[in-house]
Amino acid sequence: MKFIVSIFLTALVGFAFGLYLPWWCVAIAGFTVSFSLYQKPMAAFIAGFIGIFLLWGMLTLIRSISNDHILAHRVSMLILKKDNPYLLILISSIIGGFTGGMGALCGSLLRRLRTTAQ
Repeated sequence: MKFIVSIFLTALVGFAFGLYLPWWCVAIAGFTVSFSLYQKPMAAFIAGFIGIFLLWGMLTLIRSISNDHILAHRVSMLILKKDNPYLLILISSIIGGFTGGMGALCGSLLRRLRTTAQ
């Protein structure tokens, strides 16, 4: 149950932070949630990864569909050398997921270090 709550909270805090902060704020969101709700480091990483992966996947897909994938087609041709906007969305989501997962891992490890030091 804590795992699912952690995924949901990571996505929610990442969305809220993303309204006002730069793209890398998803690492801060993962860190904050995993520091608040302690989990084992691997579970925290996976929860942070899944939460941000789903958030970025949904946000980029919604924005890309709303403009008929015009920008995604052009950027995928520049970066991937293929006209595949969905692959670009997947790669973007994976990058965001790793960023959120590493932030969550750091939060979990810092919480563990803090509790063992006391």
